[in-house]
Amino acid sequence: MASFNKDYYAVIMAGGVGSRFWPLSTAKFPKQFHDMLGMGETLLQSTFNRLTKVVPHENILILSNEAYNDIIKEQLPKITQEQIILEPAMRNTAPCILLAALKIKKRNPNAVMIVAPSDHFINNEEAFSSDINLAFEAAMKADILITIGIKPTFPNTGYGYIKYGKEEAKDLQKVEVFTEKPTLRNAKKYLEEGNYFWNAGIFIWKASLIADSFNAYLPEMFNLFHEGELVLNTSKEEGFVQEAYPKAQNISIDYAIMEKSDAVYVIPSSFKWSDLGTWGSLYEELAKDEYENAVVNAQLIPEEATGNMIYTHNSKVVVVDGLKDFIIVDDEDVLLIVPKEKEQYIKEIRNKVMEKFDENLG
Repeated sequence: MASFNKDYYAVIMAGGVGSRFWPLSTAKFPKQFHDMLGMGETLLQSTFNRLTKVVPHENILILSNEAYNDIIKEQLPKITQEQIILEPAMRNTAPCILLAALKIKKRNPNAVMIVAPSDHFINNEEAFSSDINLAFEAAMKADILITIGIKPTFPNTGYGYIKYGKEEAKDLQKVEVFTEKPTLRNAKKYLEEGNYFWNAGIFIWKASLIADSFNAYLPEMFNLFHEGELVLNTSKEEGFVQEAYPKAQNISIDYAIMEKSDAVYVIPSSFKWSDLGTWGSLYEELAKDEYENAVVNAQLIPEEATGNMIYTHNSKVVVVDGLKDFIIVDDEDVLLIVPKEKEQYIKEIRNKVMEKFDENLG
């Protein structure tokens, strides 16, 4: 049986709606709770299982929305209610990460923690474990905030980028600057320059250090949550969070801390990664048939149909004739058929359907 470092903790962020994966992903049942890849486990389950290779399962916390508590308990029967941190209001990533860090620090002052999204695809779990162990060891030794960088394979304009210094050690690079989602021209420039990573939103640090960083860079938020330190991890925590959390600023961890601190380092990933942000990105990760169709669940008969992304909620037979490069999603209440090149409009289509028919369809 694997031996684990009891100072290692993980926080899985599982509160998003994933509206670009509509109609499968809805506010009631978002994409992290679906088996998007047809692999027999949901994205949340695969993230949890991946992290249990590095972190004791009782040290893994799930950050999510109150509405998803029952789904999380059903999908992760190993965890206790105390391991689920429920946000009473949507406030982006900074407040929930601070709350989790303060809870972990109170439980174990020596804790180092990884923060990871619940809905990403990582294909080499051994490489992932190796990278995270390396990051944990580095974070224990020094007061640094670590992020995992993904080597860019093409000029993607949908990701943030991390610029690092070229003169640093190979496995731990000092971050020079975080950049927003770039124009195509800038994305091409970053690839040519060669010292940029994609920002995967995976972070590793001491719980005490990230708390101190909030105190330094966002003292108002730090004080808001620090006032409840005595009740954290007790039966009175829920009442405190219900009252304090909605008062927190709506801000991401990137803006709040990572872009302000001068103690940020990046470790280049040795695993393949996708944020599975769109139907198109899912298509890229799936195996294709001889006509370059990617299929999840459906039993497909393609008649001059090529390059399509086809997803059905059960294993029904689907006949597609004459369509090329389409997204075809058959959910219980909605059938979506759009060209791949128009996938950026799926959010707008979702809003139209909710407005015209039923807001519960979104």
